[in-house]
Amino acid sequence: MAKILYEVKKNQNSHSVAFGKWYAQIKNLETLNTRKLANHISEHGSIYTPDVVYGVLEKFRSCLVEMLLESKKVKIEGLGTFYCTLENQKNGALKKEDFNVNKHLKALHIRFLPEQTTEENISSRQFLKQAEFINIDSLLNKEGETENGGDSTGGDSESGGSNSGSQSNEGGSQSGNGGNTNSGSNTGDNTGGDNTGGDNTGGDGTGGNGGRDPDGGTNSDE
Repeated sequence: MAKILYEVKKNQNSHSVAFGKWYAQIKNLETLNTRKLANHISEHGSIYTPDVVYGVLEKFRSCLVEMLLESKKVKIEGLGTFYCTLENQKNGALKKEDFNVNKHLKALHIRFLPEQTTEENISSRQFLKQAEFINIDSLLNKEGETENGGDSTGGDSESGGSNSGSQSNEGGSQSGNGGNTNSGSNTGDNTGGDNTGGDNTGGDGTGGNGGRDPDGGTNSDE
């Protein structure tokens, strides 16, 4: 099952009815450009080289825009439909005959509607059922435990471990009016203790401004 990473953030918008509440927000790891997507497709059992796939994707992009600008919808089976919508200025024309494109139109949006057929339904609520959701904080905590946690046992080369040494000084023999002999042995044993470190795990703090898609639903602007 696909894994969707998310993080829980607090709504910091004081003008929102949801101010102060916590919501999940997608954590995207990367944005694949056309070249990276072509390489990905080529590596998944495709008989086509990355350059061939890249060329097809580039042609798809240009033809998609061309068809949309000819007032056509483009449906990719199993994925969804691309189409255009108009955004008007707030103050519309008072009369039908007074409407002027340059004056009353604000924008032309490219929209996307996910596939909603029974077999390949990837609409919002159905797509939700196809994913496994993982809180990014849980991954960060696991990484912290891996780096900082566990038992660490080691001897210190200067104070730890076991160091033993033997020093022996034996004097020679001197003879004169009397024999004087110095003989001594000095042996020292220095053994250090064992140092064991505990487990130290750091927490992760998150905060930010939770937001919503201004268009809502599954539509996307470009």
